[in-house]
Amino acid sequence: MTRALQPPWPLEPAVFLDLDGTLIEIAPRPDAVRRSQRLDALLERLPEATGDALAIVSGRTVADVDRLLSPHRLAVAGIHGLERRSAAGEISRSAVSLDWMRGARNAMERFVESHSGLLLENKGASLALHYRSRPDLEDTVQQFVASLELPVAAERLQGRKVVEVKPRQVNKGTAIRAYMSEPPFAGRTPVFVGDDVTDESGFAVVNELGGVSVKVGAGSTEANWTLPDVSRVLGWLAEAIAGQHSSKGAPSA
Repeated sequence: MTRALQPPWPLEPAVFLDLDGTLIEIAPRPDAVRRSQRLDALLERLPEATGDALAIVSGRTVADVDRLLSPHRLAVAGIHGLERRSAAGEISRSAVSLDWMRGARNAMERFVESHSGLLLENKGASLALHYRSRPDLEDTVQQFVASLELPVAAERLQGRKVVEVKPRQVNKGTAIRAYMSEPPFAGRTPVFVGDDVTDESGFAVVNELGGVSVKVGAGSTEANWTLPDVSRVLGWLAEAIAGQHSSKGAPSA
């Protein structure tokens, strides 16, 4: 059962954070989001507080996350784990077939051209159809994406005012599991915070590993804890860091 109390902060956490809707407020377009000064202050302190066991796990590409968080450069799982940068800076990309994407992209481009206010985001290894500016078209968008002829190796992923078409084999859960097998994450307690349906695979893996899964906002979820919004996520992280430093500085009995 999901608990609405303050999530715990493990003694040795391995922290995985979604970006949009978790650390940064969602904007009408993906390129319109802006990070806050509060997030900047956290990014200065979180790596030390986690022993560098810190990664962004996002639907965005690694390059896009770097652009948004510059000059901070963290471990990043991009496109739901289809590309991943380790804490050591090594980039790996899933070896999945993308031959099917050309037909899907052509169909989606034609659909966007005939419906104003929609945005097709081509991430290279996935296609995201955004309808945040046209919520009235939600049923139309979903019916269209459902009608696409996709191979078994591909899946449709529903997000917040976006439907994404991507390879099925990789998700945020597989990305977190891969990180947990590598230094400096291995041996630590995983913490994952996310706000969307796309984060549920990550919650499932973190729960399996005995970690702390945190859903941001309302809605059914596999996460064991909830926080109401981005502001509270940033506050919780700041409090956790402050409490960690306070306990380290406390005199021994």
